[in-house]
Amino acid sequence: MEALLGLTLEQIGQICLKEGLPRFAAGQIAQWLYRHRVRSIEQMTNLSKAARERLSAAYEVGVTEPSDVICSADGTKKYLFGSVEAVMIPDQERATLCVSSQKGCKMACKFCMTGRGGFHGQLSVAEIISQYVATEEAERLTNTVFMGMGEPMDNWENVKQAIEVLTAPWGFGWSPKRITLSTIGAHVERFLDECGCHLAVSLHNPFPEERLQIMPMEKAWPIRQTVETIRRYDWSGQRRVSFEYTLCEGINDSRRHADGLISLLRGLECRVNLIRCHRIPDSPYGPPSQEVIGTFERRLNDAGIRATLRASRGEDILAACGMLAGKKGEKI
Repeated sequence: MEALLGLTLEQIGQICLKEGLPRFAAGQIAQWLYRHRVRSIEQMTNLSKAARERLSAAYEVGVTEPSDVICSADGTKKYLFGSVEAVMIPDQERATLCVSSQKGCKMACKFCMTGRGGFHGQLSVAEIISQYVATEEAERLTNTVFMGMGEPMDNWENVKQAIEVLTAPWGFGWSPKRITLSTIGAHVERFLDECGCHLAVSLHNPFPEERLQIMPMEKAWPIRQTVETIRRYDWSGQRRVSFEYTLCEGINDSRRHADGLISLLRGLECRVNLIRCHRIPDSPYGPPSQEVIGTFERRLNDAGIRATLRASRGEDILAACGMLAGKKGEKI
């Protein structure tokens, strides 16, 4: 059966026309899906019984419920939807959902558990939106980041429609400024032309030949080309661009790398989010010492590049950056 969850108001309207329902029923259905977060068509009580029966014959709400939930000592929660994981990160008044866009990932970044596990399929819009609807914190989520499993721009049409559902007045009604999409640089111009959300670019090494060794997709999406594309856009408004930089001991944590990053980003209105490399099973990559991380951070800031070390959250439940594998909700 076809899922209603994730459909736009226009798409719901087409279904209403096909099923002989009045035009205004589309708004009612959207309200049940996105404001009330119902699980069944039968719960849409302001539709007639006959209308509900007609819809139920060919459609379902289509919410995917989590198969497992596990909590970190720091309050972070990891939700498992089959082989897909989403992470809820609490921080005082904020509740941020780190959402996945694919089953696995094609990008094969060497320090990432998701990339090492390979690609197993695209998530539908319904599967993406289910991550918002089915979490226990659904009604108090304040922000979302497309930083979970997968490369969002490799599933852009479905991700774009999910963002429309999140931001439209007939959907969740969120401001685009509450949403950040992370990419290795794939199709970045398309994103910037078609979406008003914040952008985060996974950079991790300023030198193309070295970046290629840990991020094979440098060959398809060169980081220098990505940065030059970003420079062509106006960043003086509310939309922000940031760069993610995972510090790996002996790989990209030297003064030379800091200076290369400064040279690459000089003059661009941006922020660098430094991330301590998280140790994952059977991987040679690990974090530098706190002293090395502090020196790297200070060198960027002294050169006028705003840099902050992102706090690691959920590391004990394999929920921190680069640790999502979709196998089971386990602790380490």
